Amino acid sequence: MTDLPNSNKTSTNRRAFVKSGLTAAAVTTLGAGLLARGPSALALGDREERHGKLTRGDAAILRFLAAAEILETDLWQQYNELCGIQDAEVPGGSGSPIFTAALSVLDADMAQYVHDNTEDELTHEVFINAFLASRGADTVNLDKFRTLPSSQATGAQQIGRLTNLMQLTIDTSWWTRYRSTNKNPDFGDSFDQAVPSLNVGQHPAIPRTDDDLTPNDHIQAIANTAGFHFCTIEQGGTSLYPSLAQRVSDVEVLRIVLSIGPTEAMHFQTWHDKAGNAPALTDPKDPTLVFPNLNVPPFGGEEFQTNLIMPEATVFLSKKLPACSIIRPTATKGVAMGVVKGLTAMGLFIGQTPDFFAYMRDLAEDADEARRDR
Repeated sequence: MTDLPNSNKTSTNRRAFVKSGLTAAAVTTLGAGLLARGPSALALGDREERHGKLTRGDAAILRFLAAAEILETDLWQQYNELCGIQDAEVPGGSGSPIFTAALSVLDADMAQYVHDNTEDELTHEVFINAFLASRGADTVNLDKFRTLPSSQATGAQQIGRLTNLMQLTIDTSWWTRYRSTNKNPDFGDSFDQAVPSLNVGQHPAIPRTDDDLTPNDHIQAIANTAGFHFCTIEQGGTSLYPSLAQRVSDVEVLRIVLSIGPTEAMHFQTWHDKAGNAPALTDPKDPTLVFPNLNVPPFGGEEFQTNLIMPEATVFLSKKLPACSIIRPTATKGVAMGVVKGLTAMGLFIGQTPDFFAYMRDLAEDADEARRDR
């Protein structure tokens, strides 16, 4: 992971960007319908009276998770506009039939899965912010930072974005990490890349303009990149929630973290299965980008086998204990800052302002300083 861009922490007052209500974008998008399906404000208020205020640490953890979910919603919305189902349930564009068809090579139901993943992240951000407000805690609003450009391809909305999907450097070492039977990143172990060339350079995961829609192997390379990026994002969330759960004090906050976290694991395994269907090819517009056949040499074997999508048993807690099938990593030290650094190294924030990086650093530091009351 790389360091965050230089920023003066004191140059940004985090409270200036933390609001007392739900994010404006989420409220506009979801309206009363989604909120009505969840706990009522009155019911949440009643629980607040019974349980009291959140600890500083629990509030900080939830605020960081809310920010992470807002960022996820932003990137998934961009995917959904171009290759998902266009309906009133999530923010949509008008779709890109050629990009959608290329993504469907990985699985015929990809458009539905993209839509549902987008909706899930949207409900997560809205619920966490609503819960924070119900306990009298500050909530998170990133609307000030929606300044990045949209794809210019037909089908994308022309609105400000938080994330950049057009210059990605994607770490695919999660592929071999989840197949290893004797290594665990919590022990400091490192892992081979499934697609080494994705981890070098900057690659689009959505068409930047309609020029990216041809030739066929080029738009397929973009779709393959998206397929691996889906996994990279969701395996991060899969680890983030159990890592931060270990620092939670309030039982209700713990219930939230333990209830949302497994949905991220469901997302990850879905995308993990689909990424294995990415066709082997070389991008004709960028010959440095090569998607290998992971089932044949120089790859091949259990470390790369495409249908091994369930976590192999590996070392956990102590190398003296038996191997166990687990989520990895789940070490809690510095996990929030690690997420921010990882997303930054990915290129997801290329073009963002120094204030954005200072704000995210502040949120991460607060979450990492949380300590569980014993």
